[in-house]
Amino acid sequence: MTQYDPAARYLEAAALLPPNLRLSAQSLGAEEQVRAEELRLRTGRPMTVVCPEGEIPVPGGAEVTRTDLELVLEIATRASAHTAQPQISSGFFTVRGGHRIGICGSAVLQDGRVYNLRHISSLAIRIAREVSGAARPILDKLWHEGALQNTLLVSPPGCGKTTLLRDLIRCISDGDGCPALRVGVADERGELAAMRDGTAQFHVGGRTDVMDGCPKEKGLLMLLRGLNPQVLAADEITAPEDCRALETAANCGVSLLCSAHGLDLEDLKTRPLYRDLLERKIFRRLVLIRRTGHGREYQVVELC
Repeated sequence: MTQYDPAARYLEAAALLPPNLRLSAQSLGAEEQVRAEELRLRTGRPMTVVCPEGEIPVPGGAEVTRTDLELVLEIATRASAHTAQPQISSGFFTVRGGHRIGICGSAVLQDGRVYNLRHISSLAIRIAREVSGAARPILDKLWHEGALQNTLLVSPPGCGKTTLLRDLIRCISDGDGCPALRVGVADERGELAAMRDGTAQFHVGGRTDVMDGCPKEKGLLMLLRGLNPQVLAADEITAPEDCRALETAANCGVSLLCSAHGLDLEDLKTRPLYRDLLERKIFRRLVLIRRTGHGREYQVVELC
């Protein structure tokens, strides 16, 4: 496990840019680099960086071109953009280091589904971050009578679900502020652990096993059957297959740590996928994450 360095993570994400934009990104002040969450590139507009208080211009001010956007994809996919097409067609993909690139452009439809994106108009490079201690304010609220309760982290995109989930995994795996448990992580998109050659680039704990690059529903069941986890973790539950795997795990006595996009409990109840999970009482704790002017605010809701 490499030592986490937020400035190094920023520079790693900036290395995905073509040379002219890379130099501009590297000229950003040291404090801004540490606090940066995303690099935003829009055709015909100057590049910006997203910090907790909002978007700020990157020094240099040169307008981003379509060629710049195409070069980012070439660099990120190592000149093999066709191999990332299934992910690109979903609107984003994850690169080495756990950084996520969101893509906007013209959709190419095939049989009613998005097959590809062309005429790329904007990109969002979300910088993978590690915040040791992020989970401490809520950790003790997730236990009941010595047992970790099944927990779902909920927030709109970009509010830090993955960062909080990663630190919860670390705390529980290492026994940092709680009993130490074996954790199995279904890391479908490589954002939680950022595995490289079998080694996690983020600190996810000494008792953690990571199934990398595998669809969540398959990864969860493989971990359950083969690694004897006490806790299973997965980021962004989005499909019925994920929910079926979670229900199977819950019925086997394994605790769950997961995340989902949403505003609050009432918002989840309006959506069939999550409403079904709630009605089946799969989750016992809900952690609502809200962005504030200078960070994040957490609210723990006891569901039953």
